[in-house]
Amino acid sequence: MIEQLSTIFSYEFMRNALIASFWISLATGVIGSLVVLNRIVSLSGGIAHAAYGGVGIAYYLGHDPMIGALIFSTASALIMGVTQRKSKSGADTLIGVMWSIGMAIGIIFIALTPGYKANLMSYLFGSILAVSSGDLRLMALIAFLVLAFVVFNYRSLLGISFDELFSTIRSAPVSLIYLSMLVLIGLTVVVAMRMVGLILVIALLSIPPAIALNHFKDVRAIMLFSVVLSFFFCFLGLVISFQTNLQAGPVIILLASAVFIISNLTRRFHLSKKA
Repeated sequence: MIEQLSTIFSYEFMRNALIASFWISLATGVIGSLVVLNRIVSLSGGIAHAAYGGVGIAYYLGHDPMIGALIFSTASALIMGVTQRKSKSGADTLIGVMWSIGMAIGIIFIALTPGYKANLMSYLFGSILAVSSGDLRLMALIAFLVLAFVVFNYRSLLGISFDELFSTIRSAPVSLIYLSMLVLIGLTVVVAMRMVGLILVIALLSIPPAIALNHFKDVRAIMLFSVVLSFFFCFLGLVISFQTNLQAGPVIILLASAVFIISNLTRRFHLSKKA
């Protein structure tokens, strides 16, 4: 087994993918826990899909699609966040509209760009071959930003997640912290799309924290367990995808989904026994 793993990770692109898995797991595990606790999975999905508009425009203009995705995801996060803070009822509609607009803009600009565009599929479904040394540095930067944000604002984030009104009464900068959290979600989505793609990135953000929530109540424990689970899913997904010649992204998400279903069934079984 050890020899087989050493053979798999003797390739540079597989080592890059493994390092990327660590940074992505760190970012998605921590920020994804906040996504699940604040019940903003749909909003995060809107940010993720809107980012594709930036991919298409950047590609059309001859720039790095990652830069375009970062700009679009940040702008989308701020627009959706401000709207949600002002109007809960109108936010759902805006999320759906921006989700659709982002995808439509991306598809149109990619179609208008002459030449072969197969590599852009990696932004939708992920590709371990797309991870470069520059991507690794960006992933590490985003992971450190997420960690620093959570460490320095931990109490305020707890307040926003469980009792926003109390945090507001105590004059905490609720809106600023909330919008900052959404921006970091957008940045995390963009770096994670290299591994699993924009279509599947929300599953990586939400499934590990949802599993952790079945077993832990302490937020720190949820975040830590989410990071460990995410890295386990990515590592095992990479090994399986290498051996079966399948795309890593869908394999990782299917593994996570299978564990999520088993975790939920196990939890319901234990609850029914107690009842």
